[in-house]
Amino acid sequence: MSGDHQTLALLLFSTSVAVTLGITAWVSGHRHGSAEEFYTGGRLFSPMENGFAIAGDYMSAASFLGISGVIALFGYDGMLYSVGFLVAWLVVLLLVAELVRNCGRFTLADVVAARMAERPVRIAAGTSSVTVSVLYLVAQMVGAGSLVALLLGGTSGAARAWTVIGVGALMVIHVSLGGMRATTWIQIVKAVLLMAGALTLTVLVLVRFHGDVNALLNTAAVRSGHGVEFLAPGLKYGGDGTARLDFISLGLALVLGTAGLPHILSRFCTVPTARAARRSVIWSIGLIGGFYLMTIVLGFGAAALVGSDAVRAANPAGNTAVPLLALDLGGGAGSTGGTVLFAVVAAVAFATILAVVAGITLASSASVAHDLYASLKRPHAKKRGEVAVARVAAAGVGAVSIGLSLLARDLNVAFLVGLAFAVAASAHLPVLLYSLFWRNFTTRGAVWSVYGGLIPAVVLVLLSPVVSGSPESVFPGADFQLFPLQNPGVVSIPLGFLAGWIGTVTSAEPPDEAKHAQTEVRSLTGAGAV
Repeated sequence: MSGDHQTLALLLFSTSVAVTLGITAWVSGHRHGSAEEFYTGGRLFSPMENGFAIAGDYMSAASFLGISGVIALFGYDGMLYSVGFLVAWLVVLLLVAELVRNCGRFTLADVVAARMAERPVRIAAGTSSVTVSVLYLVAQMVGAGSLVALLLGGTSGAARAWTVIGVGALMVIHVSLGGMRATTWIQIVKAVLLMAGALTLTVLVLVRFHGDVNALLNTAAVRSGHGVEFLAPGLKYGGDGTARLDFISLGLALVLGTAGLPHILSRFCTVPTARAARRSVIWSIGLIGGFYLMTIVLGFGAAALVGSDAVRAANPAGNTAVPLLALDLGGGAGSTGGTVLFAVVAAVAFATILAVVAGITLASSASVAHDLYASLKRPHAKKRGEVAVARVAAAGVGAVSIGLSLLARDLNVAFLVGLAFAVAASAHLPVLLYSLFWRNFTTRGAVWSVYGGLIPAVVLVLLSPVVSGSPESVFPGADFQLFPLQNPGVVSIPLGFLAGWIGTVTSAEPPDEAKHAQTEVRSLTGAGAV
């Protein structure tokens, strides 16, 4: 990229950062400092606004950069991410959205603690929420590092490291100053920009092939270097029985994990009623469904126009497939059109990352302050003190995420999100469903369910090929791999449900029938909801 074009790209890119900071500054002047305002924006958002914000929260760097990159490298097998991320919303709509809005206040722990002993449940749920959030944040920051390094004309380790640190600093600013209100409006703006950018690229890809999808797929197969195997199942997950089991594990994690993501659950508490929460989900499904269909076109378009080898050369994990596709569609390297389109896409992708990391950081800081900190202090402590702790927690979560991102910078961002989904599905979905639907569920069952899913999921990831034992691992020079699968979901999700059941049936504590009845009425009718 020439000097003039690089200056133009950086200018457009910097504008997106300035806009998000401007929104935060504007909102921070209107906040009141209460816990209700900081965590939920006063519950004043309409279903449409919240639907756009949920879509903005969910359509992450993993969606825009990672999924398209996996499809560009592995074809058909990469589409599992698009399908899994979308189907997951049926679980959210049917089982979670309204019930969480009626039973919850700020966090997942509020739903579970409604009928359990608060302190152990809040400590367990808060710990797992922070763990899931950090894993998700790592994926977003790895995407940011790949993107900005490419924009700056190089992929040096130093450029990517400083980018990750910069994103971490920005997200702490967004959360600390603006809270949920600023985060929501950043997510709404980002959702509109992302949909517009993805639609523009999709139309340009289809125009390039004169609307002939068959020609697009055939060209992608040829330029992938794999021929017709590129369009058939098995290129990534069909090598042997272990790979096929990994495929099933990833599918389970993607479909069941969304309902346990802390930053998604907290969004249901930003609307005034359960009906508004359900309508929010319907809005978000429409936006998300259209977007994931477009990622399929973009992935095959990158394979056809850029070529799988070129995508892999720019970033081994494929995270820069969409920006490279934009450069080609605009006229190629060195052209003004290519540079402008590339810079616009990079700016939209970076705005995507900022919006998502702000939402996740807010959810994790809420878990630290509202669940962990509140469980260890006097029960009638001032709420303003809790909000101050949440702001400090945002900085702490950011620092941990930055450190882990620097280690995982060569992994595909969609793959990293798959790990976060596996941990969420293992630790959060069992305890959530048991709390809402099982009359005999007890405090011990809740605590065992969370830890029984969280600990195996994290341990299995640490002992998997993700961390050691292969050239693509976080530590390629080490080998302490004991678990053969890259995604632990197929083992850890059933363990979470099993641990919750064992903890309940072995508990000496009798189930509280009155609290269950109260929770059931509240979850189904909204009577007594905050």
